[in-house]
Amino acid sequence: MIVAFSITPLGVGEGVSEPVARAVKVVRDSGLANSTDAMFTTVEGEWDEVMDVVKRAVEAVAEVAPRVSLVLKADLRQGVTDGMTAKVESLERHL
Repeated sequence: MIVAFSITPLGVGEGVSEPVARAVKVVRDSGLANSTDAMFTTVEGEWDEVMDVVKRAVEAVAEVAPRVSLVLKADLRQGVTDGMTAKVESLERHL
């Protein structure tokens, strides 16, 4: 399973990098394959472990923000591992 998600802390003013960094730290410390860009953090693993990481990331932001917005997109495909890398490699072959 691959999940791309974005957590937005609300009610903390314009500077959101510190609350967002708390979420990214949870993901990086999880040991799951992951990447972060300007819009989303993507994580890959089994359903329960990925959803646990997302939940803990939201909770980390909620510790410092009175309101949290979560956007999540998931790709569930049985038997696929290393999908984050394989999808990009497949695309690159066509460029």
